[in-house]
Amino acid sequence: MTKILIEKNIMVPMRDGVRLATDVYRLEGAGPAPVLMARTPYNKDAILNGGTNFDILRAVQAGYVVVVQDVRGRYASEGEFNPHFQETEDGVDAFAWAAAQPWSSGVIGTFGGSYLGCTQWLPAREQPPALRAMAPAVTFSDLYDGCIYQGGAKVLHDLRWVAAAIVPAEIERRVARGEAIVEAPPLEVEAALHELPLASHPLIRSYAAFYHEWLAHPSADAYWTPASPRAGYDRIMAPALNIGGWYDIFLWSTLENYMGMKRRGATEEARRQRLIIGPWTHMNFTGSFPDREFGPAASSAAIDLPGIHLRWFDRWLKGVDNGVDQEPPVMIFVMGADEWRTAPDWPLPGTHYRPYYLHSRGGANSLRGDGWLSTEPPGDEPSDIYLYNPLRPVPTVGGQVILPGANAMGPCDQRKVEQRDDVLVYDTPPLERAVEVIGPIELRLFVASSAPDTDFTGKLVDVHPDGRAIILTEGILRARYRNSLTTPELLEPGAIYELRLNLWATANVFLPGHRIRLEVSSSNFPRFDRNSNTGGVIAQEPRERYQPAVNRIFHDAAHPSCLILPILDR
Repeated sequence: MTKILIEKNIMVPMRDGVRLATDVYRLEGAGPAPVLMARTPYNKDAILNGGTNFDILRAVQAGYVVVVQDVRGRYASEGEFNPHFQETEDGVDAFAWAAAQPWSSGVIGTFGGSYLGCTQWLPAREQPPALRAMAPAVTFSDLYDGCIYQGGAKVLHDLRWVAAAIVPAEIERRVARGEAIVEAPPLEVEAALHELPLASHPLIRSYAAFYHEWLAHPSADAYWTPASPRAGYDRIMAPALNIGGWYDIFLWSTLENYMGMKRRGATEEARRQRLIIGPWTHMNFTGSFPDREFGPAASSAAIDLPGIHLRWFDRWLKGVDNGVDQEPPVMIFVMGADEWRTAPDWPLPGTHYRPYYLHSRGGANSLRGDGWLSTEPPGDEPSDIYLYNPLRPVPTVGGQVILPGANAMGPCDQRKVEQRDDVLVYDTPPLERAVEVIGPIELRLFVASSAPDTDFTGKLVDVHPDGRAIILTEGILRARYRNSLTTPELLEPGAIYELRLNLWATANVFLPGHRIRLEVSSSNFPRFDRNSNTGGVIAQEPRERYQPAVNRIFHDAAHPSCLILPILDR
């Protein structure tokens, strides 16, 4: 095996003179080679631990130069960190530098997940001439909807990141520069998630000022466009291998990037997108979880995800005719069947959308209630009522989330949550035959509230014969954004409104003996912030302003609330 040379902390100048610390991995004695580049805020020195998703040393032995860079304001790089917004120009400059080096053949591919995805998509909109292909994993499509906010509600996984990583690292950087540090109580992640007003800890205000800038834009206004990949699909010329997980925080974004680029990509090559979705969370690609085991075939290692990356780059950077662009573009793991399948597109051709209507005798509250789901439309039925108290929110239990603690993410059993009276539960009877649900999911609710604004949540659950209630996917809508994410409109208390909640997507076979379950409530904390129910600026409101709301779900002939499932008949 040829020796690998590693050059550490090359300080690469950007157009404004700020220098970014960069490591280069290449074969000793090799000639110019294609470059694979990752730009990270998570510390370039830790990237060799990427393991089962992308293998740097394997890529170098396969004939690539691998370049890894700390983004501006993080770890060994200079400058101040302004997440996402800084990555367009810095990415373009970094690509140009790498393409011009003597060890480079002049063509570049990019790889990496989460924030490393945005460091690929954002500069790609500027058509850097060296960029030939990308492999963004578990990353966002729109900085506002599906990243910083979702359905108008503030997502809190970024606050966890700020408290756990951004603020401590920024304090360390400033201490190293000899600066005085703000005196404040310790910043603990769990406390930061519960603090009201949101993100009001002095250390967050002092060392993550960008977070309050995000809070100052609670609607989908023009502020977000410069850092949103989907705003520039029609300018992107590079094909992308899109990788995601059914339990990833960016599941919908991964699907949107695939679909949007297939429709709007700037070149024929750019429209040759690929999509891989596994039974994975943002950080767990094993397919193994305490409440649900998907089997040995479910892991990224089992499908050789590093090898899939290399075949992708071989095709687009080396010109190898390996058939990658002729294979089915979609590869998904179907839960329940617990198997990988390929398809010609997403959503899958032949999908039809079947409404499952909500029913009850007026008491669907909790597992002990009388709610049920049926394909039969409702007749004359009473509504379901519950009290949403934002100071007693429904706790997040797994799902598409990043939270501290064991068994906090992914396919978790929901029975503890379903004991609450502020959670409405609707079930089908045990299924007599399998039902394949693969595709996007929508929840249509007819609602009323005593408050001028409140939230509504939905959750799709697979109930196993042993009683386990395994979450599949979920969503939220802040009622003031029911008509538009750009223009909020408050409710008239007591009036009935139709809401459409995006529950994202799944691929699950509900097996015979299982039940399809829907949960409806008004909070999912701390995945999302709590609605204060006042109609005010939620991020600025202290705890004493928060007030309960009486919320009502209608399901009668005039108001047929329903869960719309994508069905594949086989």
